[in-house]
Amino acid sequence: MTKLSDILITALAPAIWGSTYIVTTEFLPQGYPVTLAVLRALPAGLLLLLFVRRLPPRDWLGRVFVLGALNFAVFWSLLFVAAYRLPGGVAATVGSLQPLAVIFLAYHVLKTPIVPLSVVAAASGVGGVALLILGPDAALDPIGIAAGLGGALCMAAGTVLTRKWRPPVSLLTFTAWQLTAGGLLLLPAALAFEPPLPPLDAANLAGLAWLGLIGAALTYFLWFRGIGRIEPSAVSTLGLLSPLTAVILGWIALGQSLTAIQAAGALIVFASVWASQFAARPRTAARAVRTDAQKAAP
Repeated sequence: MTKLSDILITALAPAIWGSTYIVTTEFLPQGYPVTLAVLRALPAGLLLLLFVRRLPPRDWLGRVFVLGALNFAVFWSLLFVAAYRLPGGVAATVGSLQPLAVIFLAYHVLKTPIVPLSVVAAASGVGGVALLILGPDAALDPIGIAAGLGGALCMAAGTVLTRKWRPPVSLLTFTAWQLTAGGLLLLPAALAFEPPLPPLDAANLAGLAWLGLIGAALTYFLWFRGIGRIEPSAVSTLGLLSPLTAVILGWIALGQSLTAIQAAGALIVFASVWASQFAARPRTAARAVRTDAQKAAP
């Protein structure tokens, strides 16, 4: 059975990701999304590589770069497109479809059974996020919607394949490989399509350090750890805590309003996260019983 400590530790990752908006808008230069994504992933990945001192073997390079693309390069690129072409509420609501995508991808790839409560919890989470951040200025740009859906599918596929492809190395090493691969894939696009960064001041450097060391290296280590210990449908629903954290931080730090509708959305998000964890317990317990029975068999 999944331990409460595993759920809480994994939940730290999306909670910290919720700080990305306020850090980006308040501490970083604007108009360099891909370059900032490179600086978020690549230095963190290289530092971890220096620490673990282990490169991926040749037969793992393809899978590492696929995961680096899904979890970082393609996902972050599509996220930026959606953010630029859609109001933030619409982009986040489209992105919150990711837990639903995980449920059905896990069914096909990992043969994980589809539990109706998990589907209801994931769908309710989408509604909760919509109430939390969807404003009256919502607009439906087709390219933005496609990018948002693509980003949700990328993260869903990355979650499922990270669960399926687990190399015989430490989790820290696996995180270093993926971050470095994602940063390397983003680097050509940053050099080709964006101008050089202006001189960075202390606030800029502090923001980059937070996004790289805490918002990437630490959080993805915790996230990949959770993927290995928690059912895919349950771990993906924890991602709904990211927009919730962003709204709370905006309310506390930036003086943004928090309406009754947003409060209702927050409660729905919490309920959907709890229901998803509850739905995953019977499968985990049943699998443990089968394992014990197999060990006891002559």
